[in-house]
Amino acid sequence: MNVSLNWLKDYLKIDQSTEEICKILTSIGLEVGGYEEFEAIKGGLKGLVIGHVLTCEAHPDSDHLHVTTVDLGTGEPEQIVCGAPNVAAGQKVVVATVGTTLYKGDEEFVIKKSKIRGVASNGMICAEDEIGVGTDHAGIMVLPENTPVGIPAADYFNVYRDTVIEVDITPNRIDGASHLGVARDLAAYLQQTQDIHYTLPSVETFQPDSTDAKITVRVERPEACRRYAGICIEGVTVKPSPEWLQNRMKAIGLHPINNIVDVTNYILFGLGQPLHSFDKDKVKGNEVIVKSVAQGTKFTTLDGVERELHEDDLMICNTEAPMCIAGVFGGQESGISDTTTNVFLESACFDPVFVRKTARRHGLNTDASFRYERGTDPNIVIYALKLAAMMIKEVAGGKITCAPIDIYPEPVKDFEVSIKYAHVDRLIGKKIDHEVIKNILRSLEMKIVEECEEGLLLHVPPYRVDVQREADVIEDILRIYGFNNVEVPASVRSTLSYSEKPDDFQLKNIISDLLAANGFCEVMNNSLTKASYYEDFKCFDPTQTVMLFNPLSADLGAMRQSLLFGGLENIAYNINRKNNNLKLFEFGKGYTFNKKEGIDNPQKQYKEDNLLSLFITGNKNMTTWNVKETKTDFFYLKAYCEMILTRLGLHPDNLKIDATDKDIFREGLTYKAGDKHIVSMGILSKAPLKKADVNQEVYYAEFSWENILKAIKNLKVTYTPLPKFPSVKRDLALLLDKKVTFKEIKETAFRTEKSLLKSVTLFDVYEGEKLGTDKKSYAVSFTLLDEEKTLTDKQIDKIMNKLMGTYKHLFNAEIR
Repeated sequence: MNVSLNWLKDYLKIDQSTEEICKILTSIGLEVGGYEEFEAIKGGLKGLVIGHVLTCEAHPDSDHLHVTTVDLGTGEPEQIVCGAPNVAAGQKVVVATVGTTLYKGDEEFVIKKSKIRGVASNGMICAEDEIGVGTDHAGIMVLPENTPVGIPAADYFNVYRDTVIEVDITPNRIDGASHLGVARDLAAYLQQTQDIHYTLPSVETFQPDSTDAKITVRVERPEACRRYAGICIEGVTVKPSPEWLQNRMKAIGLHPINNIVDVTNYILFGLGQPLHSFDKDKVKGNEVIVKSVAQGTKFTTLDGVERELHEDDLMICNTEAPMCIAGVFGGQESGISDTTTNVFLESACFDPVFVRKTARRHGLNTDASFRYERGTDPNIVIYALKLAAMMIKEVAGGKITCAPIDIYPEPVKDFEVSIKYAHVDRLIGKKIDHEVIKNILRSLEMKIVEECEEGLLLHVPPYRVDVQREADVIEDILRIYGFNNVEVPASVRSTLSYSEKPDDFQLKNIISDLLAANGFCEVMNNSLTKASYYEDFKCFDPTQTVMLFNPLSADLGAMRQSLLFGGLENIAYNINRKNNNLKLFEFGKGYTFNKKEGIDNPQKQYKEDNLLSLFITGNKNMTTWNVKETKTDFFYLKAYCEMILTRLGLHPDNLKIDATDKDIFREGLTYKAGDKHIVSMGILSKAPLKKADVNQEVYYAEFSWENILKAIKNLKVTYTPLPKFPSVKRDLALLLDKKVTFKEIKETAFRTEKSLLKSVTLFDVYEGEKLGTDKKSYAVSFTLLDEEKTLTDKQIDKIMNKLMGTYKHLFNAEIR
């Protein structure tokens, strides 16, 4: 938010330098991003002085130029060539001296010594539009005869100057999103060392001129509108605002619109209270109704966009139609126009949740909604309304034709918070005198209603929506007391903590580093997703989807059951931007709901699962001069999955491996430790890809992180010495029926030879017409080792003959 220093000084009489004010604001939680000087006229008329034209003669080589000598108050007149038709001797004029920069829109040019048709010219006599004080370009600007010569033009025109401070408002400090809020916080800090208080413009003289305006207000949604007030001003003239008000708007980066709208913006940025002005003549039935309208009602906002309203959108309506989206945006039909003569002015306090949901539904973010979404002060509603009415009467004329209408059925109470001195000392890390604490609290406008030896009972004003707990009050005490006033202790106190084994956080970092080192990119997706993703799949039960009661949209209406569809959305986003080769991973949670469980305890019906997902799609590598493009395949994914398991201490050989039964996969595998699911991996079927609009093959794996932690909890690291005797490898080529799997071959080998057989690997598979359509050939390697002695040929042959016999008997295999 931009804060005008001149505006701030209207509320708080301060004489500190800009740098000092910025340091104070940053130290008390209103962090300053920077500041800059503002001038109502671009360039501030620097280099421009008042001159006296001493002589004026025709140019010897032109029929429209004049050669003048001008006294600039420096003692030596300057010769200036001027093309204005109205230049004459004796005039007082504005002169741009050599080196002066003039501006025309975004363009700028520097006045230099020059020769114009052979005659030297040392400056420029200016017209109104050339220096930004007007729009006339018919001739040079001629000033009154009594104007002093040599004074800077900036002093003569009294150019408005200001310093604009950029304050970065954090979401919890909405009380600081106004000049009043900044002044209030600054005053609280300064009161610790001096007697200073902020003041507001008085509204004691407020008085309606009449009660002619017969208008009523009705609030049908009191839960969404805590307080609603309004007033009528009739007989106004809509025109540009006076210069002082325009300068205030321009200084903080706003474009002045007209006197009515500028006043409402002045109150918004001055006091933090949003206002809205209606053309009273368009309030049909002379009744303002705060209510919701039917779902799908069409409404055109001030930006000319026709929107469909939601049944929970809070609207400001007349007896016939909606006029404004409450707290968010006005309507095109009821807004202030150049022909408006009668105004109905609204000042209200709307519920933050209603405003936030409405703003998100319609994709609107306005200065008013920004404040309403975070909480405004219900106690300033009437003061802001009276001040705005008085200002409109001053700048636009007219009469106030009714007393303020105020509907406030349940006044908002102060927040009641108790603090203990011991907790203050503990959290701050320093014992602060109790009187200092009480002075700070009073300066922050917190009322001390009870006091005892141990602490205080406080009433915190409603505008401090961020202070509702003891810790919040202590934070406020510390920021005003000063973080730098808490000394760094000479000794360090620490508490030894022991993390559980296995350490979930540490293991996630280990696996994240491992995957990142292998070219994977980590993604983090929203836990909210579409409920429709989990329809049409047997492995996802749609009835177990956790649905939101008040979703912002259908796309964010449910909690995800799996990490699958968030990752597919990432892939679709990248593919649409020609990034087809991807390796992604995500740590996240899946959520399910089981109505049959936890009947006595509803919380048990909801379950959270920690998951790890891998996605691989596209090519393994890019084409280069010496490497051909290679497509990703299932075994590429399987290698990474087994690498993760091995790194965690779960060797794949010790896990139970089966074909996956999940219908999101076209084909794949499932690994289990006992009866606990560890990981499912495979190539995704077309159905999930179609839901996410992905048109290329994707290989996906999803780990149950909680089951992994359980599986490795009691895992002990063991080692085996390197064998003293050599191992022996023997290969077999087996002609088998196609239905026989390598898993069966491997398991049969280990059942046949339990002591000396160490590993079985498949190194070639062949299928072809020569073998037959129902046959295939496996080339299998067997590794044998006796840890007590060297194997003999007799032992090796015996084992291999035994294996061949078993394969012939069980699988009708032919040894090739």
